Amino acid sequence: MAAAAAQQEARSTRQDVPATSRVAIIGGGISGLAAAKQLAAHDPVVFEATPSVGGVWKHCVYRSTRLQTPRPDYEFSDYSWRNRDDPTFPTHAEIVEYLEGYADTFGLWRYIMFGAKVVDVKFLGGRAAGFTELWSGTGEPLQGKPMWEVGVATAGSDAVQYYKFEFVVMCAGKYGDVPRMPVFPKGKGPEVFRGQVMHSLDYCKLSEEETVELMRGKKVVVVGYKKSAIDLALECAQANQGEGGEACTMLVRTLHWVVPSYSIWGLPFFLFYSTRLAQFLYERPGQGFLRSMLCRLMTPLRAGVSKFIESYLAWKLPLDKYGLRPDHPFVEDYASCQMAILPDGFFDMADRDMIRFRRASSWCFSPNGVLLEDGTEVEADLVFLATGFEGKDKVRAVLPEPFRGLVVDKSGMMPLYRGTIHPLIPNMAFVGYVESVSNLHTSELRCRWLAGLLGGRFALPSVEAMVRHVDGEAEAMRRTTRFYRRHCISTYSIHDSDAMCADLGTRVLRKGNWLAELFAPYNNQDYKEE
Repeated sequence: MAAAAAQQEARSTRQDVPATSRVAIIGGGISGLAAAKQLAAHDPVVFEATPSVGGVWKHCVYRSTRLQTPRPDYEFSDYSWRNRDDPTFPTHAEIVEYLEGYADTFGLWRYIMFGAKVVDVKFLGGRAAGFTELWSGTGEPLQGKPMWEVGVATAGSDAVQYYKFEFVVMCAGKYGDVPRMPVFPKGKGPEVFRGQVMHSLDYCKLSEEETVELMRGKKVVVVGYKKSAIDLALECAQANQGEGGEACTMLVRTLHWVVPSYSIWGLPFFLFYSTRLAQFLYERPGQGFLRSMLCRLMTPLRAGVSKFIESYLAWKLPLDKYGLRPDHPFVEDYASCQMAILPDGFFDMADRDMIRFRRASSWCFSPNGVLLEDGTEVEADLVFLATGFEGKDKVRAVLPEPFRGLVVDKSGMMPLYRGTIHPLIPNMAFVGYVESVSNLHTSELRCRWLAGLLGGRFALPSVEAMVRHVDGEAEAMRRTTRFYRRHCISTYSIHDSDAMCADLGTRVLRKGNWLAELFAPYNNQDYKEE
């Protein structure tokens, strides 16, 4: 009992906003916790709308959801997993426990206000701070005066309390909260369907007993073929095993490559994309004319790597049997962070006819189910929309104009310099909106970079230079994958980290010798603070 009381005392959280707080952090997920730890010198306030930390890992997961990354590749550089040698992928509950342990170790609870939902953000900087040659008017992230006013609604109250800050870090996340809903012509949407329609976001809120009761004995259609759709289809098949069970049908528009494990023909997966030598083959931002020419010459090598992986996946998995082999190269899914790790037993359920697949580039609802473009009707009692989330809309919802209209550029991406600073939105940073193989590492290093910026260790380039850099990054991704709008840095993640280390004035080459530098994978342990 004494230990429990000590933990409760250690987890004492903020109840108000002190006048000394210069920085607001919106969101208490992975990025918010990393930001709180790195910006502790500024006595930040973390506004978290829910009663707990963890973000999507706490509030937007299925009962079977697991991480898609091995434990050693998904940990903070200064806080290891207790069981990091466990080869299984962590469950969502284990990830939340790990994050709570991180908050315990570094005393982050004292910065967090739970049940504090940010509903409005007002800009106080005036015209001099926006659309100028230097970011924020002067180039300085902290100017000794309030630049933003954050409106917060606390749990159980309709009143909105406003607090002023010099700097705001947006860590609200890309997933959860705002579902992406398909749009249908009049008379062809859910209103004509006699059954039940549910987005995967609402499914996440159900208990295990409720999910089984919901799906058992029903004809279920799952719309989508990314990780959340695959996990949901498997849970549906498991709930329908035995007498009276019905098959689950996956409605697939765009195929993506799926991977059973991080081993390709007996070789570790990191050899193909996670070493300096491997990433040397791929486009990167600002690479110059000579390197661009070299990348063109290495096109056959890149294609060969992709074909090698595709050959293994086609041999290992029944992709051709079920018409699930994508037409595009594997590298395009990897470069856009859309490669999914298959859950155990997925194709076993397909072989037992408990999961079925239908391809359709367009579809609509009918009274008895869904109607495909070729006129085929798939009967259904329940339709799940595993169609993703509109995370950027969470940012738009609270930002004022004209910044609201600048969140996404003409390419459909958030234009973020170093994946953190929007050149046209002053005194604000965005963390958690760039994807990689390990989003935790990506967020942690960006928060360290941000701490260096706020601490005066380096200065930002001009707004024009940052815009050029962002445009170059988008162009490099566009040349690598048709799915570039996801802003994924997987094929040049080491180069991305090099740039932030250079800004901070720390070592760029993090390995002990040139062999390791070329052939060993980079991970968070290479970026321990010096």
